[in-house]
Amino acid sequence: MSAIAGLNKKHNFVLLVRDADVIAAALRQAPAEAPPEERPGLERAVALVESTAAETVLRARWARSRLAAVGFTGDIASVAAVRALRKAEPKLSLLAAVQLQKEAVAHPE
Repeated sequence: MSAIAGLNKKHNFVLLVRDADVIAAALRQAPAEAPPEERPGLERAVALVESTAAETVLRARWARSRLAAVGFTGDIASVAAVRALRKAEPKLSLLAAVQLQKEAVAHPE
């Protein structure tokens, strides 16, 4: 990251992609509009995006099942849900629990 002006060890940052579904939709459309030599790479990229989306859904289901296992019936988007998830799985870090919570919120089933 040192190639980006103004960044150093004190000012590192993480860029989150929150519009993954929009990006995935554009990527799915891309092979139809691409020249033949670019299609194999784009098709591989689509496959990777779809497998990642499937993994996210699985993690969301797992998080919901763990919440159910400890009897949590409240709002999954709440702080209480993060606490309950960490109670169900004590080895989860706070960061991991929050990420799982966000995936559970994003993929209700």
